[in-house]
Amino acid sequence: MKRVNLARLKESAIHAFFFTNGILAIFILIGIFFFLLYTAIPAFREINIAEFFTSKNWDPTSPVKEEYGIVSMIMSTFMVTLGALVIAIPIGIGVAAYLSDVAHWKVREIIKPIIEILAGIPSVVIGFLGIVLFGPAIAKVFGVNHGLNALNGSILLAIMALPTIISISEDSLNAVPRAYAEASLALGASRWQTLVRIRIPAALSGIIAAVMLGMGRAIGETMTVLMATGNAPAFPKGFLSSIRTLTSTIAIELGEVPYYTSHYYALFALGLVLFVITFMVNLISDIILHKYQEREL
Repeated sequence: MKRVNLARLKESAIHAFFFTNGILAIFILIGIFFFLLYTAIPAFREINIAEFFTSKNWDPTSPVKEEYGIVSMIMSTFMVTLGALVIAIPIGIGVAAYLSDVAHWKVREIIKPIIEILAGIPSVVIGFLGIVLFGPAIAKVFGVNHGLNALNGSILLAIMALPTIISISEDSLNAVPRAYAEASLALGASRWQTLVRIRIPAALSGIIAAVMLGMGRAIGETMTVLMATGNAPAFPKGFLSSIRTLTSTIAIELGEVPYYTSHYYALFALGLVLFVITFMVNLISDIILHKYQEREL
């Protein structure tokens, strides 16, 4: 009887521990949101909110007229993120499929640690690669003056997102019951047909989660895009033009701006916008995953 009570007590303590941590995480998230909101509100006492969300010009230090428009930065952020996903999704899913279905176990034991090491490389080092390696290559191939542009940033962010996409996608493919593949092969399907038509669709919820996590990593990245995209606060005309993202603007200007000025509060407004964008990306991915899981059931 004492053993049963002790086991129940341990179970209750573990349940309370995890419940407390879950509630704490929610309160921290809400606290961050309200802190950003509280610090961003004073900006709109002097900044026209319509201009803030519709203007393309960001020039808080202009001696003529201070301008606080974020359209260019939002477009630049989404451009470099979508460019990274276009590169990273097919490569990531392809590598995951290779590791789970094709690669010999000895090859897998070599490639997996390399992917994990890639995830641990600091973003500053990736930024150096953009300046020294990819930037000159892009300038030479496309005949532009320099390679510090959106394309460079997209390539680097794709490299940073690949470990997340590969690891989670491979785990999702490995979680598919072997009976699915065996039944497909028994019906005469090739290994390629089984992979494309059976295993990948069965693991699609996990692959979507991997892509969304990779997208979140790309949207929130700072140092890499700060070093490799040129930091031009202008509306992007294409992937070969220099851009400045939301994260780059905050990183560049927050350390030098005078406290409690319109410029200071406007940077916190940028942080709030970035927070909302990231939250919406995660919310949409969660809705997609739940709908897909309901369809499976």
